[in-house]
Amino acid sequence: MHTPRRQHTISTSVAIEGFGYWSGRDVRVDFRPAEPDTGVVFVRRDLAKPARIPAAVAHRIETPRRTTLAIGSATVEMVEHILAALAGLRIDNCEVWTNAPEMPGCDGSSQPFVVALESAGIVEQDAARSELVVRTVTRLGSGDSWVEARPNPAGGLSIKYQLDYGKHTAIGRQTLQLPVTRESFRRELAGSRTFVLQEEAEWLVSRGLGQRVTSKNLLIFDQQGPVDNPLRWRDECVRHKMLDLVGDLALAGCDIAAHIIAHKSGHRLNADLVRALLTEEHVATARRRSA
Repeated sequence: MHTPRRQHTISTSVAIEGFGYWSGRDVRVDFRPAEPDTGVVFVRRDLAKPARIPAAVAHRIETPRRTTLAIGSATVEMVEHILAALAGLRIDNCEVWTNAPEMPGCDGSSQPFVVALESAGIVEQDAARSELVVRTVTRLGSGDSWVEARPNPAGGLSIKYQLDYGKHTAIGRQTLQLPVTRESFRRELAGSRTFVLQEEAEWLVSRGLGQRVTSKNLLIFDQQGPVDNPLRWRDECVRHKMLDLVGDLALAGCDIAAHIIAHKSGHRLNADLVRALLTEEHVATARRRSA
């Protein structure tokens, strides 16, 4: 019989500072412990009345190239790397207080958040973590870009991601598959960084975005490879896509037991998959498993 794992939070508060890649605004984020069943909640403390925004797919709004959450007029954006760090470390309950709408980009990965959270300490709580168990195949998208969830006989979450930027780019085609555990996330995914093609970076700057970002903050690819920034892995780009997927799957608000296969999937499709999985049947399963 399956025994659900226990929930976790951090033992003390910890802060991290940086600037938002899109806005260029300085930002401070404080991770604070939270009670069982709180989930992950972003708190905009810079507003006249602090706004609480739970990390749930129901609060996701569409924005290009990043994951944004909103309640009313209050938003938090580029939350995927923080969510990935929390999910990858199995931290289920945490308040994320911020003094700006956009989260810090840091080095473009989840690693700075992982380091901060682990320095705070991770503690087990006296409550079971619910689990969404995928029992049938669910597939979304088109022939060019799709994502699907399959039952995972081994239990837990595993991901296979297929990245294809074409033979004409230095990124090319990359594929990676691995079970997502606390250890594998730390070792294989947390340090993988955001990447863009050089022409994409130039277009964003021309639109007044990313004014403070340089090739030292993220991976910018020209025809030869990353500019002035060595790769941490030969296939770092596909690893970062998997990291983003882990962050987006966290919007389910529970563990997901499934084998996820993604082909050129992005934030929108990832969120659509979460919505599709959160059916009454799956929710009931999650509740039974956490009872």
